[in-house]
Amino acid sequence: MKFVGTSNSVFLIPPGEPIPPCMKDTCNDSKSNTSAVHEVVPSVIKVASGNMELVLVAPRLDKLKFLLNERPYKLDEDVETDFQHNRSLYRWQDLLEQIQASEQELRDGLKALSAAEIDGFWRIIDEKTMDEILNMVLNNSILHGWRLNALKEDEVVSILEADGYPRNITLHCLATFGNMVGSSGCSLWSLDEKKVCLHFALQALGGGKMKLEIFLEKWRHSVPSGMHADLKMLEGEVLYEKLGFETWIRAFRVSALPSTPAERFAALFRERPRWNWKDLEPYIRSQQLKFVNLIFQI
Repeated sequence: MKFVGTSNSVFLIPPGEPIPPCMKDTCNDSKSNTSAVHEVVPSVIKVASGNMELVLVAPRLDKLKFLLNERPYKLDEDVETDFQHNRSLYRWQDLLEQIQASEQELRDGLKALSAAEIDGFWRIIDEKTMDEILNMVLNNSILHGWRLNALKEDEVVSILEADGYPRNITLHCLATFGNMVGSSGCSLWSLDEKKVCLHFALQALGGGKMKLEIFLEKWRHSVPSGMHADLKMLEGEVLYEKLGFETWIRAFRVSALPSTPAERFAALFRERPRWNWKDLEPYIRSQQLKFVNLIFQI
């Protein structure tokens, strides 16, 4: 909330007594009878110099990321034997109470983090777990002749369940790396080329920066058959650096940056004192309107 002053005087006046019906009749009779109406002088109890306004603020979702990263879900965890199994786990109501955001903003934040509700708690799935399940889906697609743009949900889940992978985690993996496509009587999933290729690109860069040509060879070799790796897929995910005649590449993810404008700009300019617009734009695209004034100041 913020206080806004007004140039005009605003008088706070309590409600007066209603005019009796007989007085109204007197007013309507004739001008000569208006003298019979008693003049009512209102009393001013306060002069307001301004008013309070509600200001729309951006949700503070950095704390959400911090809370959920305290304990990511792993396939080998055994909550039944952990006497502190509820520690660092958060239900929907817990998150509502701790995160400054509306319900819809919180849902959007959970979706952006690829969080899943597991046993009533919202969790981020461990990267190793997601990689393992995705590779199981891809390997089985080769074994069983599945088309990556028409994966039958029941068949995929059934086969992975037989290998010990929980149904809800498999479905979450399909939702993270793909989209459900309409079909009569059968739920089908289509893996998203960009999401899958990005996953393998970041995996290739897990060891740090590398020469661009070596990265491209490694990346294109790792993506599933039928998918095409393109550097345009990596906007906001990697940075390029020119060293002599060679170009190097390394991971630098927009999702790892603070969400508040001032903190994000500070992080960006700690990374690089100077930016070309084409390199900077992917990292501020989602908040571009909020950053416009700050950009001009810089």
